[in-house]
Amino acid sequence: MLYGWRSGIRSIRANRAGRMTGAFITGCEGLALKADEVSFLREAQPWGLILFARNVDTPDQIRALTNHFREIVGRADAPVLIDQEGGRVQRMRPPNWRKYPPGRAYAEAYGRDAVAGLRATRLVYRLLAQDLQHAGINVDCVPVLDVPQPGSHDIIGDRAYGMTPEQVALLGRAAAQGLMDGGVLPIIKHIPGHGRAFADSHLELPVVDATRGELERVDFAPFAALADIPMAMTAHVVYTALDPDNCCTLSPTVIGDVIRGRIGFDGLIMSDDLSMKALKGSFRQRGEQAIAAGCDVLLHCNGHMAEIVEVAAAAGTLAGHAEKRARRALSFLRGPEEFDVEAAEMALEALIDPVS
Repeated sequence: MLYGWRSGIRSIRANRAGRMTGAFITGCEGLALKADEVSFLREAQPWGLILFARNVDTPDQIRALTNHFREIVGRADAPVLIDQEGGRVQRMRPPNWRKYPPGRAYAEAYGRDAVAGLRATRLVYRLLAQDLQHAGINVDCVPVLDVPQPGSHDIIGDRAYGMTPEQVALLGRAAAQGLMDGGVLPIIKHIPGHGRAFADSHLELPVVDATRGELERVDFAPFAALADIPMAMTAHVVYTALDPDNCCTLSPTVIGDVIRGRIGFDGLIMSDDLSMKALKGSFRQRGEQAIAAGCDVLLHCNGHMAEIVEVAAAAGTLAGHAEKRARRALSFLRGPEEFDVEAAEMALEALIDPVS
């Protein structure tokens, strides 16, 4: 429902001078911004917008939506995010966009020929970046750096680039480089690792009982290898060896000691979607806990106004280290580099229909 947001926004406005940026990323309801959404965005000034299939129709429609959002917040480089991994996680689909394969296809190509597999991965993600750029999207929630383990939930499954941390890191790096070559920023996820989870955090809270040594050897390793990537998304996962009481997103121990410390990631940390059922409590409570734990930016995806108002109030404004990390992340944006489109399309075709 869209009631009551004006009263909720007063607490945000009270802490702002001018058009300060809110430390949150929001979804929206449909293919175009509605009047109440426009008013809210103008007042709350979110750092970014995230799009889902409900927001996607044609290239021109998405471009109009992204342009409108940036006009409202007054920032030409304002982040517009999407989950365009390929496979079952692809918001922009045929016939208006190319079909992209899941992570497993890159893993299989790497297994056939490591050098060619890495080249194909970078080329195909460069092609994917072109699709996003044309639609006005400048951030992709990729690469997935989770390393699945035997018996774990299929929520990661074929989204993974392999079953070893070394291979996941190499292919994840190639994917990130392809995106950045095309003027799109990557996000490493789900830090510090979702591969051992036996539950889907969209539906319930996963608990991982692996030892810290096991986590460091396998789960943390790809994230440490890509710690220079400018943005990361947390896992709504409890690691009993790290913090038995709080999932990563809400844990100062996991974010401070593990992600910032052991893994060495100093980029922007955003929460995974605060509307996922792994989390409990009001949306304001979830947001306040995530900010207190060390998340720089909150993510809320479903477009429900009553919820996002609470998240925005909890987020406050980007300031201090969080603001510096946000600025630094956007400083990596650059114009797309020239590339061989034909070679990239051939690589994509080979990944979707590999020669046996």
